[in-house]
Parts: sequence; C-alpha cells; structure tokens
Amino acid sequence: MSRNDSRPLTLRDVSEASGVSEMTVSRVLRNRSDVSQATREKVLQAAKQLGYVPNKIAGALASQRVNLVGVIIPSMSNMVFPEVMTGISRVLEDTDLQPVVGITDYLPEKEEKVLYEMLSWRPSGVIIAGLEHSEASKAMLRAAGIPVVEIMDVDGDPIDAMVGISHRRAGQHIGEAILEAGYKRIGFMGTKMPLDHRARKRFEGMTQALAKGGVEVADQEFYSGGSALAKGREMTAAMLERTPDLDFLYYSNDMIGAGGLLYLMEKGIDVPGQIGLAGFNGVELLQGLPMQLATMDACRAEIGTKAAEIIVERTANPDGEVADRVELTPTLSFGDTLRGK
Repeated sequence: MSRNDSRPLTLRDVSEASGVSEMTVSRVLRNRSDVSQATREKVLQAAKQLGYVPNKIAGALASQRVNLVGVIIPSMSNMVFPEVMTGISRVLEDTDLQPVVGITDYLPEKEEKVLYEMLSWRPSGVIIAGLEHSEASKAMLRAAGIPVVEIMDVDGDPIDAMVGISHRRAGQHIGEAILEAGYKRIGFMGTKMPLDHRARKRFEGMTQALAKGGVEVADQEFYSGGSALAKGREMTAAMLERTPDLDFLYYSNDMIGAGGLLYLMEKGIDVPGQIGLAGFNGVELLQGLPMQLATMDACRAEIGTKAAEIIVERTANPDGEVADRVELTPTLSFGDTLRGK
C-alpha cells in the first residue's frame, strides 16, 4: 500500500486500497450506520495507512458550517490561558468539534483580524476572551449567527453568552482583606490598564474597597512585555526605593508577585510583618516557592469547561434553553504573605 506521488489523496485511493466502492468509503468516513463493522474497519485501516484526511470543505459548502470552534485569547505565554484551553479541550474531545486558537496580544486591531479570519471559515461557535471589543468585532460576532461565549469576565453585557468571574468583586475582596489585616500604605504593580481590562477592573474594585476604609493607593507602576518574574523584582525594587514606607504590595498577577517576593526575601525584609504581598490567578507552578504567595484562584479550567459545554449544547440543540451568564466565584488564599485567617 505504498504511494510516492504528491497529488492529493482521494476517495478513489481509499477505495482501491480497501477493495470497496467509493460510495461505501464515503459512508464510512461520514460515520453512517448502514455499513458492516468489518467493512468499516477495512476502510478506516486503509485510510489510516494512506494518511488520508477527508476534505470537509465540500460538506461545509452544503451545511455552511465546519466542525471548528474558534478560541480567541490574548496570550499563551502566561499561565492563565493554557488552563482555559485544557478545560475547553476536555469537553470538545468527546464531540466532533475541534478548537482552533487565535492570539490577539491584547490588541483590539489584532482581535479584529483574527476574528475575521476565524469567521471566514464558518466555525460552529466562537469562544473569545473578555467583554471589551471594537465595534467592528462586536458587529462580526453579532452577525455570525453562531453560539458566541465571552469568557473570563462577567462585569458587563455579553453579545450572546458569558462565563467568568467578577473581577471588580475580586478586587474588592482583596481590598477588604488588606484593610482587615491592618495595612495602610499600599503599592500596586500590574500590566498596562488600557490593554488588560480585567486587571483594570480588579484595580478599580480594590481601590474602591480601600477608599471605604480611608486608605488610598500610595504608589503604582505598570509594565508591558518581558519576563514577569524579572519585571516583578525590578518594579518592586524601584517602588520601594521611591516609596520606602509601603507596607503592602498588590500585584495584578502571580508571576510578577513571585518576582517581588523573591526580591524581598533576598533583601531580608519581613514578609508579611513589614510588608504584605498578594497576587492574582492562583498559579500552581509557584507552590514550590519558599513562601506561599497570597493569591486568588481565577477558576480558569472551569471557565473553559463551562464555555465549551455551552457551545456543545447550543450546537446540538439551537432552540434549547442554555444559561447565557455563568458566574464563578474565586477563592482568596492568604498563603504566607498576607496576615489574616
């Protein structure tokens, strides 16, 4: 069953290799039930040995849909979205649907381009991070006529459905914990807010909670790009040199928080006695640090799971009733760096 020419494989090649008709091969590859098990196995074995992959474009022309789910996320370079993808993949692997990933780097214009290309393939659904999109992206999503699930955030109105946490409430929760622990001089470090809306909402929630206790953020610094651990060390050093009386540092994510923690430990600063710390995301990788960073779990895998389940249910039963808002509740872990429970 060898084949050396470079032309695309066809049903006829599988037919000749398996010794059955092209019509029977087509029925097997479309998973029709009117084929014997022995014939099915013969055809599948021949297709596998040849390396034959069905051309689904023709079928898509008739149905106007392909069995792809567009997953549009800002990044795969941090620890957040791989776990989201794991949740999505676990659900879709039991279906005919396959996820296809596009990366936006938090840039609205890049999101427009990725979304345009994704939708041009007529996917069966779209899972997209965040609720903030350009007007062009919103128009494309509304006009797509397919299930759309916006993930990670519920502070706003979805185009179709949304799954995530309230980042404002998450920020309020950490702000309340900071106040209860007795900290008064707060520094904040995080990603540049115009690009990361969820970090902005956490910051807003925290500052609102602190303000109710008569406390304001005394210093703040923002970054983009580079190694998060190195940035955390660098920003922490600069901030404490600039504002040495700070007694609490809140980081928009765990990775820069870990960099800050390592810097403070290296300098022999008492954590959490002299300075308390907290991050966000509950990154498991950091559990190997000498001290456990206070953090909040963002329910990442569960968000991916719930979003994929909505796509699957809506695809199988377009007229069925499926929740269009799923809000998950993150848990605050005090670790070793935040005085409290």
